[in-house]
Amino acid sequence: MAEAYIVAAVRTAGGKKNGRLSKTHPADMGGKVIDALIERTGVPAEKVDDVIFGCVSQIGPQTFNVARTSILSSCLPESVPGVSIDRQCGSSQQAIHFAAQAVMSGTQDVVIAGGVESMSQVPIGSPVTAVKEMGNPFTGIISERYPGESFSQFNGAERMAAKYGVSKDELDQFAYDSHKRGMAATEAGRFKEEIIPISVTLEDGSQVEHVVDEGIRWEADLAAIKSLNPLVEGGYISAANASQITDGASALMVVSEQALKEYGLTPLARIHAMSVVGSDPTMVLEGPIPATEKVLAQAGMTIGDIDLYEVNEAFGSVPLAWMKAIGADYDKLNVNGGAQALGHPLGATGTKLMGTLIYELKRRGGKYGLLAICEGLGTANATIIEVL
Repeated sequence: MAEAYIVAAVRTAGGKKNGRLSKTHPADMGGKVIDALIERTGVPAEKVDDVIFGCVSQIGPQTFNVARTSILSSCLPESVPGVSIDRQCGSSQQAIHFAAQAVMSGTQDVVIAGGVESMSQVPIGSPVTAVKEMGNPFTGIISERYPGESFSQFNGAERMAAKYGVSKDELDQFAYDSHKRGMAATEAGRFKEEIIPISVTLEDGSQVEHVVDEGIRWEADLAAIKSLNPLVEGGYISAANASQITDGASALMVVSEQALKEYGLTPLARIHAMSVVGSDPTMVLEGPIPATEKVLAQAGMTIGDIDLYEVNEAFGSVPLAWMKAIGADYDKLNVNGGAQALGHPLGATGTKLMGTLIYELKRRGGKYGLLAICEGLGTANATIIEVL
C-alpha cells in the first residue's frame, strides 16, 4: 500500500479570548500557516493538489469555505483548490485523515491539512445561536430518539467523570499539571519548531510578534484550582479543568513517496494507522476510547507500544477517563500540557496537536505517537504516527 508522510507542521501560538489574535481575520491566520509550510518545504506553491481545513463555526468571517479564503490570503496560486470540513473538535484531525487517504489512494501527491478558528470573532455555538429563528439541529426525529437530551458537552464531561471514576481532585491535579507542563515546555523552547510568529498590533499601537501561548496561567496554584467550586452542585467540572477559548490556526503538509523524491523532502513522520468511530451521543465525549481501541487493533499494537499520546483536554475528564479505560501511562499523556493551559482552537486543534506530538517524539527519540480527539455528538478520530 502507498504511504503518506508528514513533512512539515506549524501553528500559531494560541490567543486568549479577546486577546492578541482576536482582531486577526481567520482567513489571514490560515494563510500564514499555509505560507510557512511552503517556505519550510520548498515545494512549489502550484504543486499543492488540495488544501483541507477544519473549522467548526462556519459562519461570518469563517464562512464561504475558509479553506479557500485562506488560500486566497496565502502565497498559493488561484489554481489550488480548498475545502472546509466540520467534524467538530476533531475537524483538522479529520483533515489529516482525508489528506492521507488522498495520498495513499494515489490520486494526489501534496496536500495541506489544517484548521482555523477565531473563537473571539465567532463565539462557540454561533451557527445555532446567530440564526436560532431557523430552528435547532436537535428538534427533528433525533429528538424522538433521544427525548429531552441537549447533547451538551458539559453534561458529557460530567458523565465521563462519573462513569470512569475520575474524582474532582484528580481533575484539579491534571489541570495544574497541564499548566506546569505548558510552562516548562515554553521555557525550554520546545514549541519553537512548531510556532510561527504572527505580527499583531497592541492597544497602544505598537507591533509585536505573537509567539507564546497566551492562555498559560504562569501563576497556577493547585490550592487555588482546588478551591473553585464545580459549575453544578456536586459535580466535577470547574472553570479550571476545562479547555480555554482560543484563537489560532495550524497546518501540516502530507505527501506521497513520489513527492518526497521529486522535491527532495525529508519526512518527519509516516501515517501508520487511522480510525474514526461513532459512540453514544448522550455521553458526547466517550469516542476516543473506542477510536483508540480500533486504531490499535488495526495497527496490531497495544498501548504499551506507543511512546507518547495527545488526547485533547476539551475537559480534563476526557483524557483521564481515556487513560483509565485504555490502561495508558499518565507520564506519556499530554507531556507538554494540553488545552486546559494552551487552549483549544476548535477546528485547528487536530493539526496543532499532531505537530506537538511529532516534534516531542523527535526530541525524545521516540517512535510511535497516538492522537485522539473527542467530538460533538459522540464521534472521535484516532491516529497513530511513526516518527522517521
